[in-house]
Amino acid sequence: MKPVRLMSGFLTVGFWTLASRVLGFVREILITAYIGPGPVMDAFVAAFRLPNMFRRFFAEGAFNAAFVPMFSKKLESGDDPEGFANNAFNVLGMAVLVLVGLGMVAMPALVWITAKGFQGDARFDLTVGFGYIVFPYILFMSLAALFSGVLNSSNRFAAAAAAPVLLNIFACSAMIAGAALGGQVIDWLIWTIPVAGVAQLGLVWVATERAGIRIRPALPRWTPEMSKLVKIAVPAALASGVMQINLVVGQLVASGTEKAVSWLFVADRLYQLPLGVVGIAIGVVLLPDLSRRLRAGDDTGARDAYSRAGEFALLLTIPSAVAFLVIPFPLVSVLYERGATTSDDAAAIAIAVAIYGVGLPAFVLQKLLQPLYFAREDTRSPFRFAVFSMIVNAGLAVGLHPILGWIAPAVATSLSGWAMVALLMWGARPMGDVARFDDRFKQRIWRITVAAVVMGVGLAGLSALGAEMLVTSGLRYLALALLIVLGAIIYFATGQMIGAFHFSEFKQALRRGR
Repeated sequence: MKPVRLMSGFLTVGFWTLASRVLGFVREILITAYIGPGPVMDAFVAAFRLPNMFRRFFAEGAFNAAFVPMFSKKLESGDDPEGFANNAFNVLGMAVLVLVGLGMVAMPALVWITAKGFQGDARFDLTVGFGYIVFPYILFMSLAALFSGVLNSSNRFAAAAAAPVLLNIFACSAMIAGAALGGQVIDWLIWTIPVAGVAQLGLVWVATERAGIRIRPALPRWTPEMSKLVKIAVPAALASGVMQINLVVGQLVASGTEKAVSWLFVADRLYQLPLGVVGIAIGVVLLPDLSRRLRAGDDTGARDAYSRAGEFALLLTIPSAVAFLVIPFPLVSVLYERGATTSDDAAAIAIAVAIYGVGLPAFVLQKLLQPLYFAREDTRSPFRFAVFSMIVNAGLAVGLHPILGWIAPAVATSLSGWAMVALLMWGARPMGDVARFDDRFKQRIWRITVAAVVMGVGLAGLSALGAEMLVTSGLRYLALALLIVLGAIIYFATGQMIGAFHFSEFKQALRRGR
């Protein structure tokens, strides 16, 4: 995949992920307005996190790290990729069906393990009831991840990237309908989640059929290839699921404080916007490309792809992190402070957003570094690093809780994220030049940082000047939009001027994408 085609893949995935995240914002805005931080929202967050946590293990983790490289090689060599995909589909489906059954039986225990602080109040029973409804969502999303892997390996990124948009469309529509009809909004929301999962699976299944790859349910067959897939997938799934485990640890620590689970959830969703657009786009597009280049012995091309992905990641991530540090309260207040969400809630969420902002570059760099290992079918090293990072996170979250209170999990998540990056970079040293950024990257990264700092100074000044507008009803939306646009203008103008990037490169990538 040529660099321009690689960039167009990033832009395709990034566009649909951005659409999903924007609709996700609308979803969270509706949740905070109709339900608001409190017992019901705490219970919803804890219940919905259960299938999402296991999805990281069985879907994104296992199949981005194990299935995609193996399927890409079979596609390249013509060694019956369709048969391999069919058998993987049936093995995965059987495994997740068993998981769903066990989860439904053990739901009260799962809630106790992940949100022990709920025990003794209404939140516990609410979470268990919600969990029974949403947990089967993992089956549909895990199977959808396999179809997405097939599509991504075939350089067909759009349908797989667009599928998550359906969940947010369904959820937003359900909440608006519930409110309009005078029903319980939470009931409409909770029952919509498994329905949306079916729709997402259907979308990528049809897209795979149109790509000429036919996958059908059948009895799973245990073959040497499936054994190899599982051996690679298990540590990769655990490594990729570390962020979810960290979130659960944070939830466990924060669950003793009412509303804290909701505050951390909303803050997490806000910083997931740049993480999703940049980090996921890189992971989805870079891994198949690296796998093909390494198989072909094209180390020079692999290094170029890795370095360009790094540039793309950090030119968007660094200014996002600066914005979260400089203007967290205006962002949170304008986006979420309405209905059942008060100014005190917004202030608490803003603190968490700023802290998560410190860790944002680390979370994106993990998405960039992990494909170096996964493309070589080395999932054990990231797994060992992830375990260490997880221990750091748990130790900090628990250890800092008596000092910092409910915000300790956010601090622990950011610091452990940087620990994971340090380990991944240290472990990649034996890979040679492929794992080292080239001279162009080294020349541009400090310029990107300078441009982001200039933008941060500008945002601080502009937010101070427009402080009154940012809290005035009817004007605050326009004021925030203007603040973001002016910040972007400052950043991109400064970056172009000092050579952090060139607009001609973006135009070329967009033309190639069309």
